[in-house]
Formats: sequence, structure tokens, C-alpha cells
Amino acid sequence: MATLTRSEAEARARLLDVHRYEIDLDFGRALENAESFGSVTTIRFTAREAGDTFVEVRPLALRRATLDGRDLDPASLAGGRLPLRGLTAGEHELRVAAEMPYSRTGEGMHRFTDPEDGLTYLYSMCCMTEGPLVFASFDQPDLKAVFDLAVTAPRDWTVLGNGVATRQQTAQGEPGRWHFASTPPISTYLMAVAAGPYHSVRTEHAGLPFGIHVRRSLAGHLDRDAGEILGITTRCFDRYHEIFAEPYPFDSYDQAFVPEFNAGAMENPGLVTLRDEYVFRSAVTQTEREVRGVVIAHEMAHMWFGDLVTLRWWDDIWLNESFAEYMGYQVLAEATEYEPWTEFAGSRKPWGYDADQRPSTHPVAPDPDGVPDTASAWLNFDGISYAKGASALRQLVTWLGEETFLAGINEHFARHRFGNATLADFIDSMAHASGRPVPAWADAWLRTSGPDTLTPTVTEEPGGGWRLELRHEGGRPHRLRLGAYDLRAEQAGAADTGEADAGEAAAAAATGGAARRPVRREARDVELGAEEGSAAFTFPGSRPDLLVVNDGDLTYAKVRLDARSWETAQEVLSALPDPLTRTVVWNAARDMVRDAELDPRSYLAAARRHLPGEPAPALLEGVLGFARAQIADRYLGAPARREALETLTELAGELLARTADDAAPGRRLIAVRGLIDAATEPGTLRSWLRAGTVPGGPALDPELRWRLLHRLAVLGATDEAEIKAEAERDPSAAGEEGAARCRAALPEPRAKEAAWEAMFDPADRLSNYLFTATAEGFWQPEQRELLAPYVPRYYRDATGLAARRGHALAQAATRYAFPRGLTEPETLRLGEECLAGEDLTPALRRGLTDQLDDLRRALRVLARWS
Repeated sequence: MATLTRSEAEARARLLDVHRYEIDLDFGRALENAESFGSVTTIRFTAREAGDTFVEVRPLALRRATLDGRDLDPASLAGGRLPLRGLTAGEHELRVAAEMPYSRTGEGMHRFTDPEDGLTYLYSMCCMTEGPLVFASFDQPDLKAVFDLAVTAPRDWTVLGNGVATRQQTAQGEPGRWHFASTPPISTYLMAVAAGPYHSVRTEHAGLPFGIHVRRSLAGHLDRDAGEILGITTRCFDRYHEIFAEPYPFDSYDQAFVPEFNAGAMENPGLVTLRDEYVFRSAVTQTEREVRGVVIAHEMAHMWFGDLVTLRWWDDIWLNESFAEYMGYQVLAEATEYEPWTEFAGSRKPWGYDADQRPSTHPVAPDPDGVPDTASAWLNFDGISYAKGASALRQLVTWLGEETFLAGINEHFARHRFGNATLADFIDSMAHASGRPVPAWADAWLRTSGPDTLTPTVTEEPGGGWRLELRHEGGRPHRLRLGAYDLRAEQAGAADTGEADAGEAAAAAATGGAARRPVRREARDVELGAEEGSAAFTFPGSRPDLLVVNDGDLTYAKVRLDARSWETAQEVLSALPDPLTRTVVWNAARDMVRDAELDPRSYLAAARRHLPGEPAPALLEGVLGFARAQIADRYLGAPARREALETLTELAGELLARTADDAAPGRRLIAVRGLIDAATEPGTLRSWLRAGTVPGGPALDPELRWRLLHRLAVLGATDEAEIKAEAERDPSAAGEEGAARCRAALPEPRAKEAAWEAMFDPADRLSNYLFTATAEGFWQPEQRELLAPYVPRYYRDATGLAARRGHALAQAATRYAFPRGLTEPETLRLGEECLAGEDLTPALRRGLTDQLDDLRRALRVLARWS
């Protein structure tokens, strides 16, 4: 497939004005034909002058193409491009009839047959370059047009699209026929359709039809949560109408939870598609529900920022994603009882910080030359465009004030409604609304790479008071808060009385009953200029026991703790009153570990001491996840790793004991998962599996059973027969993935070879989800000797896979199939050798670059602290 370059897109935009797409999709044979569907596209457009161009289409077979009634040569189709030569100035009509391929990689028109009941489902994913796998198009975001969609499909199916559907009467025995209302002008990558025997829950809100949809085998689970999902949806919808002057720009709002979806969700106007793991079939934590709410709010924000006003070229992808990321968290916090900013600080921002320190880092808003084509643009859907960009916008709101920020946004919508806009347009709207030097702010925040670092030095002043010298490495201005905390000694109560007192109880237990409680003495907002150097501040009184730079997590920067503050934090971290303060401290410790400045075992010791008393589930999960996946698996050698797992087992066991009254089921579930994942011996897990429950609850639901069986597989304490029996017990798609994960985890040569062949066999039989599940099971630190021969094979076979299967599988091959369990110089050497080759796809090269940089970091930590 040819890659669209920016210069090609600009030339085509100068030549063409596209008016309308009439798309007719035929899924009538979907139950018999698993390979292809019919697609007929009629495009009406104007050429501003005489010239040549091309239309994108990637069919299995091009049946016929006509331009103004004149046949085009099907043999001229090459690289997914059909040439349109000799266009004259004026109106034109292009008609393309093709047989299009169904996908199993979540790109184009994905086809899924549910193993639980044999029912078939379809959905489209046209972002960012995959629309031509569904319909012929001038596939670039700045050639917006009206879309008219018609679909033929089995009569008993539900068919959804970007607008309200009208069902046409057809003769008995004939397939069904649906026509959709014309859309306003939208970009080609936003065209969407979903079709199949979906189960639906529908309502009406603000005069518009709303619906949520899922495959039938998950119907009961959707029904159970429908009130919560629709409640979040409608409350966020109302909040957006309070803050945005422009009303919702489309005629309906459907959310389809679809199988084997690559992203979290996709903002198709009127038909948001979301991964169906958000329809929970097993118990989940409060954080997981919160994240689902953020995703709902995020995609709804795109209806305005992304769909109503769309980027002109993919260098401004941050204008879509950073804005929706910020608004998703902010609006969910304002419209519901959730407090999602703790999860953002503890999980999303570290994603951004990590990405921003790799060789592949880039500015939030890259220079136009930095995104020369669509292959390059795919690589920027990362922690920088999402988490760092949202953090930058949060800092902009802190600087301008929320009222001024929203005034700028509303001006931006009014100026560019149903059109395209650039970073310069956005900044101009903000500057006009605020009267502030927003362009200079944007240059510092959006056009530069890497995180700033803020390092405090605290000294006592000879004449009284104390002095803070804050060293600023980086080039961004910051408005942030300094939090000064003193310790107050008091006798703790005899017992833990609930989650609100958990931190004090932990501190009391750690000090033999005499708790020292942190009390905030002062919170001062300060501004740092963009220049590097040191800023000095003086304060009256004695120095605080704990100084937290960036208290409240208002800015985006790596922060350090001075020696006394870290000593104090290790004593009372879980008793700090604000979860965002605790998150800033934990992130500082996390960064020090990653930079080889803090012994990973010190982080583990702090986790062991404070996590049993941590009341914020999002923070508890984030710290446990880093301790388990990074410290235990990557930053410690084999003997120390076993000790780390035993420490985490003790931690989870204490948390389990402290939640025995089931007053905090979410924290108890975190404890159960943590104990399973850290187990070094099978005894406890085997007893739980036999009983079907954890003593005192919870009962083992499908997710816990597969999680437990996977850990038994890693430990060599199960076999193929037990995995097969569990798959028969759970014949769902998730069960199929669980079985693949377990089989790949078995420490047996035959099991490993079978898993490898399934992943990398040129026949490419695995779907994107089954590939990921197999990869997740394959590499295990416990199995180093067995897995060592696969390291050189990985680099060779991943290269071939990426070339054959495209962007989504290339990402999966680096994200999940990379040999993460083998933190050894040889893994790095072979990877660097592979990276020096010239036959890597851009997605594979980017993924390997990131993984090898993380591996270098892990090796530095090992060398420093082993």
C-alpha cells in the first residue's frame, strides 16, 4: 500500500472540493462468506482546475470504476491508488464497485464470529488510513464531505451508522436494507458502520436517540450496567452543553461495544465504537469503572474537537487527543461522583513521562516536517499526544483560568465549525479570548520535547526561617504549588475503623503504635519562568518535615524529593491527606528508581509499608503494577526477584486480611489479583481453584479463574488437560484468549514451540486479540533458560510479521511479544543489530526503539543496585 504524504495531500486539497459520498455496502452474504463484502461508492466532487489525482481503494477485486460515466482501467490500480487522469475543471462523478476484504486485525471492516454462540458481527475502523478497505475515498482529513450510507445485511441484524437509520421494506427471504440520514460534512476516517445481531438498550435524551449495543453473549452484562453507562453518557452530554456554546452537531448518539477492538474507543460521529471489555463480565475495581467513564467522556468530547472541528493534517493529532483526554477527565469529575484525576496522575502521566524520555520522543505538536506521511503519523498515538498533551492543557487552564480557556475553545468552534483547523488557529483563538501571550506559551510547551525536572534543596536560614532553592532543568514555564508538611505526634487508635483511617493505622503499625501524622502547614502557588536555572524562595519558621514540589499535580515535570522529605515520606506516605499529593510522591520515587537514583528495594519497602493502608484504589493499583511488572520482572536479578515477589505476596495478604469484612470490595479484589500475580508457590492458588472461591470471598469469576490458572501455568503447576477443561467451562471469546495465554505460559518446549508457530506462522491465522493473548503468556522471567533460544528468532520473525500484517500487529509484536522477561545484554545486542537493518516497517522500528531504550534503562538499574 502506498503511503500518503503531506505534500500529496496538500496538492489534492488544492485541486479538489469533495461534496458527497454515496456508499452502498452489501453484507448480505456475511454468514456464508467470511472473506469479502460488496462495496459501491459514488463520489461527487469539483476539480478547481484541470489536473491529475488519485482515489484510494484497497479491494480484493476491483469490479468496475467509472469517471463521469467513462470506464477506468481496473489494471491501473496500484498500491491502493486508482489514478484519475485528465480531470477538467468543474463537477465530476466517480463510481467504484469493488469486492472488499473482511479483516481479523481490527482494521477496515472487522469480522468476528463469537465462539460462544456462533453469531457473526461486523464493525468498521477507518482511522487513520483504513477507510479505503471499506469504501473508495479521497482519504485525508481536510477533504470533508456529506456521507450517505446504505447497507444490505441479514434481516434479523441490527445495523448502525453515523446517522439515524431507516429500514426499507424487502421481500420475505431477501436480506434487510437500511438507509442512513445524511451526515453533516465529516472526514473520511470518521465514516462508521456496525452490523450484526447486536443486543441494544435504547433511550432518548435531549430530544435525541441514544443507544448502547453489544454482542448477544454479553447482553446480560450490558443490561446490568446499562443504567450506569447511560447515566454517565447523559450527564456528560449535559455538562458539555453547559460549557460549549455549539450544540451537539449530529442527529443521534450510539455507543457500540465491539469485539477485538485495537484502541480503547473511536470517536465516529453518532456511532462511537468501544472495546467490549468495557462491558464487564467479571468483578472489577472502582478504578476500572472510572476509566470506562473517562473513555465515554473522552469520545464525547471528540464530537466537538475532532468531528465538528477537525485537524487539517496528522501533525495536529494532539488537537484531537490531548483535548479529549483533558476534557474526558475534567468533565467526568464535574458531572459524576468519580474523582478520576488520581488515576490520571498515577497511571496516565507516567505513560507520558516514560514516552517523553525515550529516543522516539517528539513535541506534543510536532513540526509539520516531523509528520511527512501517514506512516509517520501512526506513531504519534502515544503517551505524549494523550497524557503529556492533556497535562499541558491542564497547565494552560491553570495559567489562563477555566472561564478564559472555555471562551477560547468556544471561539475556536465558532470559527471552524464543520471545517479544519491547525495549531496556529487554536492558539489564535486562545490568544484572542485571553489577551495573553499564548503563542510563547505554546512554543515552550507544545514545540519542545522531554520533561522538565525540578529538584529542591532546602536549607535553614541563619537568622531564622528556611530557604528553598528549586533547580529547574528544562525550558517551560510552570505554575505549580509547593506543599509544606509537618509531622504531629499522636497516639493512634486501637483499630482500623475504615478506609478513611487506613493511612494513620498503617503509620501506627509501622511505629509500634505511636503514629506521626503529616499536617499541611502551607500550600503556596509559585510561577517559574521558562529559563533553566534556580529559583529561590524564603519562608518563615522551621523547615518542613516534608516538602512536596508540584503538590496537587498541576504541572507536568519530573520532581525530586530532598533527602529529609524522602525520609519523612517513607514514614507517613499513606497518611498524607490528598491522594494527588501521595501520587506526586510515589511518582517521584518511581522516577528515581527508573533513573537508577533509588534502590528498587527501597521502593518495594515503601510499598510494603504503606500500600495496605492506601485508601485510593487507583493509586494502590498503579504502585502495585509498577512494583510487580517493572521492579520484580525487570529491575532485579533472579534471587532478589524471588524476594520481591514474596514481599508483594505478603503485602497482598495483609491487604486481603484487612478487607475481610468486605467493606471495600474493590480493594479486596486488588489484593486477590496481586496475590495471584506474585505467587511463587502453587499451594494457595490451587486451594482457591479447588474451592472456587477465595476464603471469605470473592468467588472466582471467569477473570479470576483464568488469571489464577495462568499463574499456575507459569509455575508449571497445570497442564493442557486442565486448560482444555477450563476452556470448555468458559467457551467465550475471553475464554479462548485465556486458554491461549495459559498454553503459551506452560514451561514445556512443545508448548512454547506451538505458541511461537501460532504467533509467527506466515499463514497468519490468529486474530489481533489471540495474537496478543499468546504473546502475553509466552515470555516469563521464571523460564529464562527455556526461552533464551527464542530471542534471536523474535527479531527475525517480528520483522516478517510486521511486513505482512501491518500497523496494528506490528504494534502488538513490540508491545506484547518483545522478550521483556529476559533483561540481559544479549537481548539488547541482538535488538540493536536488528534495528540497524533497513527492512523494518515504521511501526516496528518505533516499537523496537522504545523497547530497547527501556531495556537499557533496566540494565542500568540492575548494574547500579545488583
